[in-house]
Amino acid sequence: MPWSMDPYGLFHSDASNAAPAVGEAGKTGASRRPRAPLFTYGLRTITEAAARAASAGIEQGDKEQSDRAATAAMRAELDCLPINGMVVLGEGNREQGQSLYVGEQIGDPAAPVQFDIAVDPVEGTSYVASGMTNALAVIALAPRGAMLQPGPCFYMEKFVGPPQVKGKIDPQAPVADKLATVARETGKAVSDLTVFVLEKPRHRDLVQEIYAAGAKVLLYPAGDIAGALMAAIPDSGVDCLMGTGGTPEGIMTACAIRALGGEFMGRMNPQLNSERLAVKAAGISTTDWLPCETLVTSDKVFFCATGITTGLLLQGVERQGGSSVRTQTLMICGQSAERQILTTYHRSRPLGPLGVPPGADAASHSRA
Repeated sequence: MPWSMDPYGLFHSDASNAAPAVGEAGKTGASRRPRAPLFTYGLRTITEAAARAASAGIEQGDKEQSDRAATAAMRAELDCLPINGMVVLGEGNREQGQSLYVGEQIGDPAAPVQFDIAVDPVEGTSYVASGMTNALAVIALAPRGAMLQPGPCFYMEKFVGPPQVKGKIDPQAPVADKLATVARETGKAVSDLTVFVLEKPRHRDLVQEIYAAGAKVLLYPAGDIAGALMAAIPDSGVDCLMGTGGTPEGIMTACAIRALGGEFMGRMNPQLNSERLAVKAAGISTTDWLPCETLVTSDKVFFCATGITTGLLLQGVERQGGSSVRTQTLMICGQSAERQILTTYHRSRPLGPLGVPPGADAASHSRA
């Protein structure tokens, strides 16, 4: 699919690109809503390439190779972006010659559209090699300067919930009170609520508080991006997410949650002593809860995630015979507030040494 030279093109034009809302008797001049631009669909090639490359590491049991391959594949696809982009949340190390480092320029520096880019080629790196669930390849884009820069803070405490609880949760309230609010606003009993929590030693007390309140806990060793997305989507089987996870993942997720209209609040919560000292030296508050609108200050966001291993949200990469590879991708566009899941069948092609297929990729698509 050729790239649009203007990622927001369908928003900047008028009637020709806006879908008329269904009004009384189909009157002309009815209110119009924005459509998701083709750019949203184009982004899926980036995360699909990373997911396919990472999946090879599952078979080999090599998490480092998975991460290297996914990073190389994602970087190769990012080179095709018709934007002036900068990686603001990444994972590479410039000094070590790695790609996707913070500050790396992406795309065309002469392009008029400037973006912050946040990437996680393998969210859940430690679990990919063993084939555990919920691993994703993720990218988020927002206008330049829109994403909060967390500095040296690697961990964030998060609360995520569906649109019904937006603005209704007191982040300082006890766990039982938060759950009571979620139950009231969603029309459920507390005993019917399911809370996604990362299975970490730091969450022992949190899990006990959730159980004491009467709710159920869904524990996973990794994948709080998937858990947060499900918490923001009504009737997904997850009613909210609580606990501490990665700060970069939190800000990336905030892009998606803002588009979905859900509730996302985050508090910087350093876990290591060295991190605490660095955060204190940087003057970053560890007591303030930041709303989604502070973490990402624009609605003009794009979010794309492709499953690497099958999880709660998406199917993982699956080789089908010797002829094709199936991927499943979630695409979210901020201004249209649309989310779509696309299942793609890629014609099998041999991968290069870094997991990047030579030449262009051929694929057929079906909506899921």
